[in-house]
Amino acid sequence: MERPAWAPQGIDISVPSVARVYDYYLGGSHNFEADRDAARKAMEFMPGLPKIMQANRAFMRRAVRYAVGQGVTQFLDIGSGIPTFGNVHEVAQGAHPGARVVYADHDEVAVAHSRAVLEGNPDAGVVAGDLRKPQEILGSAPVTELLDLDRPVALMLVAVLHFVEDADDPYAAVTELRDALAPGSLLILTHASFDGVPLPEEQASGTVGVYKNIRNPLIMRSREAIARFFEGYEMVEPGLVSIARWRPEAPLDQEDPFAFSGYAGVGRTA
Repeated sequence: MERPAWAPQGIDISVPSVARVYDYYLGGSHNFEADRDAARKAMEFMPGLPKIMQANRAFMRRAVRYAVGQGVTQFLDIGSGIPTFGNVHEVAQGAHPGARVVYADHDEVAVAHSRAVLEGNPDAGVVAGDLRKPQEILGSAPVTELLDLDRPVALMLVAVLHFVEDADDPYAAVTELRDALAPGSLLILTHASFDGVPLPEEQASGTVGVYKNIRNPLIMRSREAIARFFEGYEMVEPGLVSIARWRPEAPLDQEDPFAFSGYAGVGRTA
């Protein structure tokens, strides 16, 4: 298997990564054959996966513009993945020049590519970090140098919490991050769920099996379980809803049914 020139040395390109699989779904080019193979296997069970990822990205852009409209111009995007067109810093800085963004991810390709994309951008940075270790992210140089945690921050957890198993206590990590942020901060979140998926659950479960086989378990939580991540936040209208229904910018009658899979929401601290 030939190693692309952009691939960081030391990573095993034969092992799939959820960040690179996600990149493949979005039509990106920073993925390896192992990632593409895993994605194609998952799509055998759930062919609408690319549409779900596109809906996630569209929600992210709407939520970032909402945050800027509310005067929140600092963003901490954890589990940010590989930067693609219309990423957080592009949307935020397009809406408010000088908006500050820090990306965090534990995938080496995502971190390396983020650094390349952000080169020359003084208001954006990236840190190699794991959501399960919040203090390492909060204490990192990019966060301490770029973000003022005494002012509101938009914490972005888009399509990442469903890769954290209950045994790793994702609720504690989200609470720890919430408690480190100033009043008026936002939580911007999406999460996978069987709810809304236009397929029998037995079929959709095949996708979960693919992710388990690549050692990245996909946890499909209920709406009630996802709502728990917003404890300590006041939900922004329309609340915790299917991804496409969060403040849509176009009529939904022609939307792909897969865009209504899973949940999205934004909360604000008092």
